[in-house]
This record gives sequence, structure tokens and C-alpha cells, in this order.
Amino acid sequence: MAIASSSLLALQPAHAQASGAADTESANAPIVVTATRQNASLEDTAGSASVLGADELGPGGIQNVSDLSAAVPNVSVGDQFGVNRTFIRGIGLTSIDLGADGAVAFLQNGAIISRPAAQLSGFYDLQQVEVLRGPQGTLYGRGATAGVINLVTTRPSDELEGYGRLTYGNYDAITVEGAVGGPITDGVMARVAGRYENRDGYGVNLFTGNPVDDRNAWAIRGSLLFEAAPDLEILVVGDYFREDDNNYAFHYFGPTVVPEAALPGAVLGGQTIFDIAAAEGREPDLRNIYSNEEAINDREGWSAQAVISWTPGDVSIVSTTSYRDFDRFNRNDLDVSDVWAFGRNDYTEQSESFSQEITVGYENGPLSLLGGAMYFTEDLFGEVRVPTVNLAGYFNFLLGTNLPVDLFDDGNFLQRGTVETEAFGAFLQASYEVVPDLTITAGARYNYEERVGVGRFTFEAQGLDVPTDRSASWDSITPKFLVEYRTAGDTLLYASVTRGFKSGVINIGSVNDVIDPEFVWSYEAGFRTETADSSFALNGSAFYYDYTDLQIGFVNENNIVETINAASARIWGVELEAVMRPADNLTVRAFATYLNSEFQDFCNGYYAAGVSSRRQFPACPDNPLISDLSGNQLPNAPELTVALFADYRIDLGGNGFLDLSGDVNLQDEVFFTEFNNQDARQQSFVLANASITYRSPDERWSLAVWGRNLFDTFAIANNITTAPLYGFVRVGSLRPPRTYGATFGVNF
Repeated sequence: MAIASSSLLALQPAHAQASGAADTESANAPIVVTATRQNASLEDTAGSASVLGADELGPGGIQNVSDLSAAVPNVSVGDQFGVNRTFIRGIGLTSIDLGADGAVAFLQNGAIISRPAAQLSGFYDLQQVEVLRGPQGTLYGRGATAGVINLVTTRPSDELEGYGRLTYGNYDAITVEGAVGGPITDGVMARVAGRYENRDGYGVNLFTGNPVDDRNAWAIRGSLLFEAAPDLEILVVGDYFREDDNNYAFHYFGPTVVPEAALPGAVLGGQTIFDIAAAEGREPDLRNIYSNEEAINDREGWSAQAVISWTPGDVSIVSTTSYRDFDRFNRNDLDVSDVWAFGRNDYTEQSESFSQEITVGYENGPLSLLGGAMYFTEDLFGEVRVPTVNLAGYFNFLLGTNLPVDLFDDGNFLQRGTVETEAFGAFLQASYEVVPDLTITAGARYNYEERVGVGRFTFEAQGLDVPTDRSASWDSITPKFLVEYRTAGDTLLYASVTRGFKSGVINIGSVNDVIDPEFVWSYEAGFRTETADSSFALNGSAFYYDYTDLQIGFVNENNIVETINAASARIWGVELEAVMRPADNLTVRAFATYLNSEFQDFCNGYYAAGVSSRRQFPACPDNPLISDLSGNQLPNAPELTVALFADYRIDLGGNGFLDLSGDVNLQDEVFFTEFNNQDARQQSFVLANASITYRSPDERWSLAVWGRNLFDTFAIANNITTAPLYGFVRVGSLRPPRTYGATFGVNF
């Protein structure tokens, strides 16, 4: 495991990891950021960007989107309900309802992967992963309020090449990955890559004995590259992935305002993992669950993509076409017990999406122009089904009624329906070098989006069966203004003002009103500098966000998931990154970030309102029945993060090389809800990783021994407070425990 990749030019690790990538870029090769749509080098990118190279990806390193939080400044990643919840600088996916979109544009080769649940498949055979921090409203429009993550797949080459990699680790983990590619005929090249993962669970369902959070997944990708003319190439990529396991389980972290004895499962004669542990005189292992329902994860997806690049003279034209199909089924148990206490949640999601984008660039002397147009459409079906078995018996206990105990056993809590989305956008920006080394950029994008939802909300126990048909459309203009100056000492200084736009939402089968878009004005200033010999580089940035109409999801007093627009928030922070190469065989990188975030004007219902033993909030001025949360910290926004990475090579004098790598990451306290309570937080924690890799003299093969989360830190990745019907219990997901293993790799 090499250090998390340099986000500074020319200061990548001094050697390749046992990732099996076919080729390793030289340490001084410029890093090209394709997500800027201008293929600019990283040192010339006037903004906060990080690039993880192929050497950092794979077992012992960055394997999926959740690992980015330890490698990239101000990125926080968790999952809930099998859905990716990525936050950049405190902005991300806060809704937990079907139909919600993320605030980070997640792309593959520049084409959007729209469904957050489809973004959790692992990384393999990637050339690099690019992360742009901050709103990208001009370039990407509708879904880049927080930033952009772009996965760049490895392209076919004109030489026969490939790699193979076999990993075995604890939890009986086996990972097999490989790729092969090369020329087919003159001007036509191909590449095929695949990955298979299988491991035991990080925990166990103690009631059934089956695994929890295990992994059984495989994926395959094929690429064709046609060099039709010296200035015309066509890249076609098709991929497929499949998962069938017991991953993404709900872990029970304990009660909040309702004692365990009064929870539905306990009332109906069930036990929780806390009951079992207490009976055995021990503390519960919260990586396990105790449930009559298995955590089921069954998902698959496939996509086809074509990228056509034409560069006649001073003009460049890129057409990106993508079709994506995704299906998933997830099951979890919200009553967190071994009885069926109307807690089984079945989530079904099916989506088909198509996107087309054309980008045109022009450069002539001091002037450069970049413009484009985008069209996107998606058909999304979703269902949340909760069979209300034993609900009548619980009502008898709770309300003192005398209902037949099986009265609601054939009924459901059911959200079901479709949402059709159609969006288009067009942008134009111009850059002009007004004097040598001083460039001004100005641009704007027009965004339009329409959503049509058709569905029903059914809850027989409350006598509800209502249509939820909704439709709405929105438009916005997202401008950008940037000034950049390169000093005589080759330091890049920049300052920017830009606006981000996140589309409105129609939740599937929900009585929720249409949710308005959210907006953020971003003000940022920063610098990039490095020494002439590339032995030291330093990046820094400071930013301020004016964030309005935040889309916040919660479970209301009627046990229904609801999303509302919080009024406003303020976010500001500082980021610093440094890379040092004190010797040819040693690279050290460090970053530190400070993030200050708080709601400026936000009122919401509070699950602990009136409970004297719990923290209380002032009443909202215009509605005394809800709480004023102004001044609270935004969810998933740690104030402080600090990380240190080191990579050292030992030359064995003709007998090969030994590479030593290690990194440590400190994350400050983070809250998972807007209430900032101790029962939905992760206290500060430290994660450490390390590896030792032997490479043959010709570096054709390698053997790595690696470990991640060496201190076996128990850390919560996400945590929600459930509906009143389930007693406001705490459930969520966990970061992986300590893992270790060995990886054998071969390049050819």
C-alpha cells in the first residue's frame, strides 16, 4: 500500500505499489485532471483537487469510495440502507428516502452514475480517481453542490500488456483481479479487466448464525479504443457488476429516549443484542446483530459508454454518451430483535438512465473558450415495503386497546412508485490572459430539470392509502468567476466565486411535498507552489460557503420519512497539503483541514422534545411545537482532520526492492444528525495502515503484506434515529475492522 496519492504535481510515490497496474508513471510525470474538462495538469488547476493514481488502488490501499475519506482532505464517506453518502466540506447526501440524489457528482470517464446506491461497487483497473472539492456548478450543474468524484478507467494501449493479482486475508478474504489488453489491428485496441471478491462477514447474526457485512461480488469491464484518424479517437467502455451477500446491515447501537424494555421487540417477547450480552455477563460486540431477519444485499448493474474525441487544430470536441441500468434489493430489521415486530424493511430500486454531453474547447493565444451542452434522463422505480406483522399486539400494549393480535398481519407500510427525471444544461466560460501570468475566467451555466412522480403511500394501520403523484420543474443559472496569477517563483495564486445547484426532489411514494433545490455560493482563495527540484510542494486554500435551502431528511412524528428544506447554513474552512521528498527513495505527504459549519436558520421536530434528561432546544419562533436548531453543526462535517503518509524504498542491490509504506489519519468528532446529540455521533478516532512489498529486480512480480486499521478502531460510518414506532432506536453502519493479508502481483 503506497501512500495515498499525491494531490500535488510530480510528487507521487517514488515507486509502484503491488497493484498490478500495467505501467507506472515516472515520479516526475505531470498528473492530468480530466474532470476539469480541459485536461489540465494538476499544478495548473486553480482549485482544490486531488488525484489518486493506479498505484494507490487495490488491496491494502484504496478499494472503494469509502476509503477516500482517509486519503483526500475534507471528504467523509459512509453508507446507510446500502446507499453511498459522500460529503465534501460538510455538503452531501442527508436524505434517507428513495429518490434522493447526492450532492457530489459521481462520474465514470466524465459520465454521471446517478444513483447513490450504484456508487458503492469497488474500484478496479482504474487509471486514477479524481476529486474536485467545492461546487462545480458551471461545469456539471445539477448535482455537484459539494464537488466531483471522477473514476478514470484504464485505456487500452498499442502494446500487449496486463496484470494479475491474487490476495488472501483475514476473514477468509479472497480477491482476484486482472486485466489484459493490446492491439487488435492497426488503430484498434482492446482491454478486458475483471475483479472477484469473497470474504466472511465482519460480524454475525447471533440469532441465525449467518454472516453480517460479508462480501460476494464480481465485476467485468471491456474497453475498445479506435484511432480513426490522427485527430479522432473513439473509446467504448462496457461494464457489469453483481453483488449477492449479507452486506450493509443495520447495526443496533442502543436506545435513545425509550428504554429497551418498551421497544417493540421487547414488548412482543423478543431480545436484542444488548439483552443477549447482558445475560452472558459481557459487553455486546456491535459488529454483530441479533435479528430474525437477515441483512440481504442483492444488486447488479451494467453500463455502456462512448467517448468520442476530435481535436482539429485549435478546437477540441468531446462527445460523451452513457447508458446505465441498475437494480438492487436490500432487507434489514428496524425492530433490532429476534421477533417479527413489524420491523422488516424491504427496499427495491430499479433505474435506467441515459446521458449525452458535448464539450467544445478552443485555444488561441491568450484566449481559451470552453462550452458545452448536456442532456440527462432517468426512469426510477422504488419501493419500501414493511409488513406490519404483530403491529396490533404492540398497539394493544402501547394504547391499551384490545385489537385482534393479527389484525394488521396482512397489511403493509408501503411507499411505491416511479419518478421520471429529464434535465438539460448548457454552459460557456472564457479565460483570457490579460497580462503575462494573470488570467481571468468567467462563465455561467443554465440548468433546467423536470421531475414527474407517480405512486401511492399505504399504511393500513393508520387508514392511509393515498396517491402521491407530484410533478415540478426548476431552472437556475450557476456562474463562475476566477482570477489566477503565477508569480515569478512559479507559485499559482487563485481566487474564485462560484454557485452550486442541487436539483429539487420528489420522493417516491411519499406524502412529502416537493422538495425545492438547494444552492451554495462559494468563495475560495488558494495557492499551489513547489521547489524547482520538486523536492517540496505545498497547497493551501481557504473557503466560505453561503448555503441555502438545504435538503434534510428525517423520520417525522407519523413514522414517515420526510425531507424538508432547512433555511440556511454557513461553512468555512482551511485546507493545507504538503509533499516532501527529502531523498529519491522517500516521499512524505501530510494534510490538515479545519471545517467550521453551522445551521444559521433551521427549525425541525425533535425526538427528545420534553424529555427532561435530554438536551433541549429553544422553541421555533413561528412554531413553538418544533425546535430551533440554529447554531448546530452540520452532519458529517468533522472540524479537524490530520493525516500523514510515508513511502520508503530500499534497493536490495540487484536482488530487487523492498518498499515500506504507512499512513495515519486522525478525524475529529462528527455528528450524524442535525441534533448534534451524543447518541448519533462518532468521537475522534485514529486509523493507521501499513504495508511491506518485495519487488523483483525487473519489477515484473511483487509480494505485499499489508494491514489496514491496525489499531482495530471501532468507528461508526453512519447513524440514524428511527421512527417513533420503533422507539427512536439508533441504527447505522460501521467502518471495517482491522484487516490484513498478502497480495501476489504479476505484470506483463
